[in-house]
Amino acid sequence: MSTVLANPVEMIAHGAPRVIHNDAELEMYTDALFRLTALENPSSSELEAIELLTLLVERYEQEHYFVPKADPVSVVRFLVEQQNLTQRDLIPQFGSESAVSMFMTGQRNLTLEQVRKLSARFKLPADVFISKASVTHSPRRPAKRRSRSR
Repeated sequence: MSTVLANPVEMIAHGAPRVIHNDAELEMYTDALFRLTALENPSSSELEAIELLTLLVERYEQEHYFVPKADPVSVVRFLVEQQNLTQRDLIPQFGSESAVSMFMTGQRNLTLEQVRKLSARFKLPADVFISKASVTHSPRRPAKRRSRSR
């Protein structure tokens, strides 16, 4: 057994990170995580701490806070509102003001290129801009039968 983990009970007794059990602990861990991620050049130990705290915070939040999936239009509307943008600010991602307008009114789905550009602009995973309902699989076509010539 590794000497680092020789006595995990003692490690926890001395303040090593542990499973988060309540919102007060979540706040403490989140504050610590923000301080660590604000470092310009974190050491390898600090990077390990960031990774561990992130896992603990994510686990607690997934178990205690339900975040409903939002449709792409709602996501973009939210981002526009939060960042005090206008539809015109999204022209670089959509190509034209009419394309932005058609998407925002639900008349048009996003193209793959628009998803990529929105993901890059807002630094979010592409899947938040992809509607689960709009993902369709093309039906399988039966194979063409070849006629046999005798």
